[in-house]
Amino acid sequence: MANVKITWLGHAAFLLEAEKKVLIDPFISGNPVAPCGPEELNPDIIAVTHGHGDHLGDTIEIGARTGSRIFSIHEVANYIKSKGVFAEGMNKGGTVNVEGTTLTMTDALHSSSIDASGFSFDGGCPAGFVIGIGGRSIYHAGDTAVFGDMQLIGEMYKPEIALLPIGDRFTMGINEALKAVELIRPKIVVPMHYNTFDVIRQDPVAFKQVVEAKTGAKVFIMKPGDSIEV
Repeated sequence: MANVKITWLGHAAFLLEAEKKVLIDPFISGNPVAPCGPEELNPDIIAVTHGHGDHLGDTIEIGARTGSRIFSIHEVANYIKSKGVFAEGMNKGGTVNVEGTTLTMTDALHSSSIDASGFSFDGGCPAGFVIGIGGRSIYHAGDTAVFGDMQLIGEMYKPEIALLPIGDRFTMGINEALKAVELIRPKIVVPMHYNTFDVIRQDPVAFKQVVEAKTGAKVFIMKPGDSIEV
């Protein structure tokens, strides 16, 4: 089993590195806490959870420059292709395998309009991903409320690491994310989608304390640019 390096790029953007480099929701330009520029990222794969600008982000620009394989829900993939960059659509419950790195699309409870499209494209449905990389199973929940079928995600895919939003207002807050941890039962939790903007300001230490008091999970609080290896 290889080590997987997980780097938080702020907001919901992560870079997973093992046999492949997987970039998730690359909101870099316009992200006030991003630790790098989009031109510094050279992923093999880009996974987009939904069409909002703070998740689709720099996908098109990075994909055009690097030739990364881009995966998203069907409607978002069609939008990306309309901009002259190839993307591969998939849908919830489906899995793609890129030379041993797998992406399984899961449900998420949110919205998914494509902000940049002038509403001429349907953004489809929001999603999450369970990513199999380096022998690990990593769940990126996307933007979501807590929902009961997170227990099913835990049972079927057994993610060891869960990347969960805690920012409230647009996603789960701390209490809802605690329930998500209880349903998924990962070993490691990394909070995301908080403190990028004042409207989603949260205390990750409070989240860590309640999760570690009530579950067996370990919470890693990261700063944008920080990495952990698992």
